[in-house]
Amino acid sequence: MELGQGLSVVVPVYRSERTLRKLVDRVSASVERQDFEIILVDDASEDGTWKEIFAISKVNTNVKGLRLGRNSGQHGALLAGVRAAQFSKIVTLDDDLQNPPEEISKLLSALSPEIDVVYGISTKIKQNLYRRLVSKTARRFFSSTLGFSSAVSMSSFRAFRTELRTGFDSSLGPNISLDALLTWSTARFTTTEVVHDQRAEGKSHYTFRKLVRFMIDMATGYSTLPLRMASALGFTTVAFGLVLLIFVVSRPLLSGGSVPGFPLLASSITIFSGVQIFLLGVLGEYIGRMHFRVMNKPTYMIAEITSSAGSEHSR
Repeated sequence: MELGQGLSVVVPVYRSERTLRKLVDRVSASVERQDFEIILVDDASEDGTWKEIFAISKVNTNVKGLRLGRNSGQHGALLAGVRAAQFSKIVTLDDDLQNPPEEISKLLSALSPEIDVVYGISTKIKQNLYRRLVSKTARRFFSSTLGFSSAVSMSSFRAFRTELRTGFDSSLGPNISLDALLTWSTARFTTTEVVHDQRAEGKSHYTFRKLVRFMIDMATGYSTLPLRMASALGFTTVAFGLVLLIFVVSRPLLSGGSVPGFPLLASSITIFSGVQIFLLGVLGEYIGRMHFRVMNKPTYMIAEITSSAGSEHSR
């Protein structure tokens, strides 16, 4: 598909019907000097979010809505929007207005001919201490997992060239990361400082449990780091077991007593059983991902697409 010279703004949307009109108005005002489109991807919200997207698209021809048939996660929704983009540059941002649309110009200014991806970062994040610590830990984890130092500065507020999507246009299966996929296509990343505001409505849907699950998916989906850690743990445990064995056996011999059978047996079983269960869990994560890849399970399923004249259904 030939891309037009303009901007596609992709927003993954989940249960945010009360903020959508404000979001669309602010995005439109900030990018109106160029050809643009706003792609709102409803990640199977249970409230009236899709009705709101549909209503907005009927009066604003720059707005295009995609409704996913099932919840595919933030990055699955992002991928759906990225693949639907029709212009040469893409900006992604969340639906909570913590990343002000007025800051989009800063991202685009940093997207020079030598740069393919720009992340908007802020030194003054309007989140509580817990959320900041979790986010910082997650970014450092992704940096070590992906083997890419710039992962420390990754954020959901990004600008990149649409042509990069050709590097990940095949079937990817579930549980993907747009940031990891972008590293498949380019190494030319940079950051620029942007403002970070308070949430316009409600609270984050990214719970601690979801974040941990996402980190596990990224580690097993885009890296062999867990396998290397498991190997190191296995080696360490075997070494510890040998030292323990020598200690348990040699101590009675030196003191003239007998080898205590139960402590030796119990300690050995506990150590090696724990390591085996852990290693099986790590292998299970990888086998599970291969299972879903073999099944060719789609990353997302588009159930409905809006248009200025109404809506279309797509499966």
